[in-house]
Amino acid sequence: MLDFSILLDHKEEFWAGFVTTFQVSVLALLLSLVMGTIVAVLKISPIKLIKGLATAYIEFIQNTPLLIQIFFFYFGLPALGIQLNPFISGTLGLAVYTSAYIAEAIRAGIQSISSGQVEAGRASGLTYIQTMRYIILPQAIKVVIPPLGNQFLNLVMGSAILGSISGKDLMYYGDIISSDTFVVFDVYIFVALFYLILTVPLSLLISYLERKFSVTD
Repeated sequence: MLDFSILLDHKEEFWAGFVTTFQVSVLALLLSLVMGTIVAVLKISPIKLIKGLATAYIEFIQNTPLLIQIFFFYFGLPALGIQLNPFISGTLGLAVYTSAYIAEAIRAGIQSISSGQVEAGRASGLTYIQTMRYIILPQAIKVVIPPLGNQFLNLVMGSAILGSISGKDLMYYGDIISSDTFVVFDVYIFVALFYLILTVPLSLLISYLERKFSVTD
């Protein structure tokens, strides 16, 4: 049986970790979506240099560990005179890492749209960026809701890595509580339940959006 007295005795720590995890996840999610969309558009740019830079960005981010990227923001940037706290470092690390995968998902969605629509947009006087913004991206986002949803869920669960830089998230406080109480199993079960409070509603929302747009289309 779980010892709920641990949850009650340390409710402030659990709550503080939950709030931090929620804030980091939401901010990183929004930032990664914006960054990923921009990189996706750049990757299919007709300009080879821009396309090459976007491709290099995706390959570099996808082939380096998330932990290394967070360490870069937290430990690496101070060497350049840029000091970031754990919250910002973790948010940026998660956003950059997730943006590479979101970019690939959105790129696939864009390329699933008929090229004739791009030509029609350009023929009507729209620029490349305007065509993407008003015609292609709204359709592409609907197509890639399932893979985007998976990346968002991975981002929330990946936020647990903030504990490695004293990010004061759920894992950070879980480690402290387990060290203070010498109880491991119960503490991390409670931590897992708090993560479920974040991921289950998000999963349900993604499923709802997927059904809605599939019916509409």
